[in-house]
Amino acid sequence: MATDPKAPQMRCGIGMDVHAFAAPEEGRPLMIGGVHVPYGRGLAGHSDADVLAHAVADAILGAARVGDIGKLFPDTDPAFEGADSMVLLKAAAQAVRDAGFEVEDVDSVVAAQAPKLSPYRDEMRANLANALDVGIENVGVKATTTEHLGFEGRGEGITAYATCLLSRQ
Repeated sequence: MATDPKAPQMRCGIGMDVHAFAAPEEGRPLMIGGVHVPYGRGLAGHSDADVLAHAVADAILGAARVGDIGKLFPDTDPAFEGADSMVLLKAAAQAVRDAGFEVEDVDSVVAAQAPKLSPYRDEMRANLANALDVGIENVGVKATTTEHLGFEGRGEGITAYATCLLSRQ
């Protein structure tokens, strides 16, 4: 069935990322949604391991069908070692725009037994909105525990999930 080329096109995407906690002696900061969350351990990863930024990047890149965060920023490339994930998210958003799409809406959830993330939610939303070049009202961030179940519940790491809606005019 052919679609009207003049009609707006909408696409949904989903992203997921997971990182284990680094050893405390590594001294890595915990970055989530571009926010340094005070905690005794950061997440292990090639970049700054911002699990939320990575999930959002995969959601928007997937919806635009332009790959994923590993394709754009491979962990085998030393150029991305310690990279600021908000800079990577901004570049992912530009790749989505270059493909002819605009980010309309993003929603996300972070699963972590600890630390408590609700005090940082608005700052995370603002950082993500800035990187995506959308209004803060177009970005949702939620946090949940896993009731001590799974690796998140055992305090071994953090998972983030994101969905997005893109449009092409």
